[in-house]
This record gives sequence, C-alpha cells and structure tokens, in this order.
Amino acid sequence: MQHEVRGVVARRKGAPVSMEKVVVPDPAPGEVLVHPRACGVCHTDLHYREGAIGDSFPYLLGHEAAGTVEAVGDGVTTVKPGDDVILAWRAPCGACRSCLRGRPWYCFDSRNATQRMRLGDGTELSAAIGVGGFCELTLVAAGQCVPMDARISHDVAGLIGCGVMAGYGAAVNTGGVSRGDTVAVFGCGGVGDAAIAASVLAGAGVVIGVDIDGRKLEWAREFGATHTVDAGRDDPVETIRALTGGVGVDVAIEAVGRPETFMQAFYSRDHAGTVVLVGVPDPSMRLDIPMLELFGRGGAIRPSWYGDALPTRDFPVLVDLHLRGRLPLERFVSDHIGIADVEAAFERMRRGEVLRSVVMLA
Repeated sequence: MQHEVRGVVARRKGAPVSMEKVVVPDPAPGEVLVHPRACGVCHTDLHYREGAIGDSFPYLLGHEAAGTVEAVGDGVTTVKPGDDVILAWRAPCGACRSCLRGRPWYCFDSRNATQRMRLGDGTELSAAIGVGGFCELTLVAAGQCVPMDARISHDVAGLIGCGVMAGYGAAVNTGGVSRGDTVAVFGCGGVGDAAIAASVLAGAGVVIGVDIDGRKLEWAREFGATHTVDAGRDDPVETIRALTGGVGVDVAIEAVGRPETFMQAFYSRDHAGTVVLVGVPDPSMRLDIPMLELFGRGGAIRPSWYGDALPTRDFPVLVDLHLRGRLPLERFVSDHIGIADVEAAFERMRRGEVLRSVVMLA
C-alpha cells in the first residue's frame, strides 16, 4: 500500500521550497512508517536547499522531528504502532569496524530506510539526512526511532533529534567539558546555545558566548553564559584571553562552520586546549594554519559528528534533564508554524530573528 501525503521539497539548488504530493510506501522489513508531529527548521535544511551538502535533488526536507509510529515492517521489535519517538539521523549498524570497536557513534554504515519516497510523478526523493520530517508521513529505518517519554511534548522533543543533541554532545561528548573548565562557544544559535547549556550543566566555571548579533548574545546569557563577546565590536581572541587570565579557554567550540570563526576558536584556547568543530562548513571552505602553530599549541582539534551521539543512550538523558527542569528546551522554540511556512521560516532564520521555528503537523 502507498500513502499520498504533503511534504516540503527542494526541487533544485537555490530555488524556494514547494509543497508537493509525496508518495510513501508501507514499511519493508526493518523499516518504520512515522507520522511526524513536530519538526524543527534547522540550518542544515537550508544548506540542503542551497546545494551546500549535496546535489541529489529533489530533497524531502526536515530532520529534527518527533512523531508517532504508524506501522512497522517485519522484524521490527524496538517500536510498535502508537509509540511516540524521536527521529535520529544516525542509526548505528552494529557490524561495521567502528561499531565492532565500541565506537558506534562513528558508525560507517548508518542505517536509513531502503525504500525511497517519491513525488507524485514517480521521481525519487532524497530524504534530508535520511529523515524527511517536513512531511505528513515519512519512512525511516527502525534504528532511527528512539522511544520517548510521553511526558515530553513533540515540539521540544524533536529538537533533541538534531540541534540540541549536536550542541550538547559537542560540549560533553566531543569536548569533554567538565567541572571548573573554561569554555568559549562561537555562534549562539540553536547548536551553540545547546553547547552553552551543556557546559553549564557539566560544571564549567566560565562559559563565554561569542556572536555578532546582540539578540543571539542575549539568548546565550539566558542559557547560562557567564560572559558574552560581540565579535563585531571587540576582538574575540583578545577578549577571551582577558577573561581567562591571559591564557585562553580549555575548550573552544565553533558552532558556525566558517574559516574565520574556526581560526578565532583555534587561537582563543589555552595551550593543550581543545577546539571542537560542530558548525557545518560549505564544501568550498578551506583552512590555512601554519604547521608550527598547529604543533606548538598542542591539544586537540576535534570535528563533532552529531555531537558524537549514540541516540539510544543520549536522547533519554536529554529528555530526563528537560523533565527535571535542568534543560529548558522550550526556550529554543521561537515560534510554531504550519507545514506551508517553511520558506518564510528560512528567511527569518537568515535574518537571525529566530532560534528555532517548529513545524507542527496534525
């Protein structure tokens, strides 16, 4: 059986998204049919629309989603129809060389649905990061479905599926922020603010938010930043050093994905400190670092894939922190919108007016 539903599609590079008829098949073995109830508008969706991630157009956008299981394929035992789930865009296979070495968060064969969703004319769709959450139904691999506590609402639970997990994990999993550390976060949007909140929860003594937008710096303070730096007015490297006794921070987290902010993060850390890159760069971007600087400063440069998350382990932790009042996920939600309003949400995102718009699907 096939299901005809509405979805948000990017047909070609740089073109406005459109509402399209999407044909979704019933789940095959190992697959799950999910009705997304809420899906955040993440910057990565805009990257897909702009062709900055790939050229496998048309794309079915949306990936920061939570919803309800409608049907499961043969062999699926982890979820059942009626379960509420957070969708993850990585689902470790359990059999690749990374999984077998006990590092499933680096899985080299992450699972997605094997069947393709299509446009009404039969054109195959590429689901953004294997999810396709801006759709009234979507098809995913069973491992992408993480059961969620019924006490958390879909609109905030979905944010755990991407931005919040990426930022939280960048600080805790990748950066190893711990008690008494000093931390600087470059870029105070959704991912950066999640990294700030995580650093505070981890017990960091100094947490510095860096941005060029005064509104975003205010958001950073709301999530617990002890200091903020307006990088459009002040030199962030010199200011961070002044705030840390002249030595720099233990962990610098780059949540923008640009060479200039990466270099600021690189030079703002203490000797033997850690730089974490969680911002998604454009494929054309390059870095030029003197090798002596790389050698002489020591420490680590660590890209953070999805916050080095293991969804089945980490999602429930973040849900629990929220339910106990320690992780205010509701503060990430700037507005609730309809499925037809994604293009307008992209424009508000470009202007820096929102932290997260959340598409609500009945």
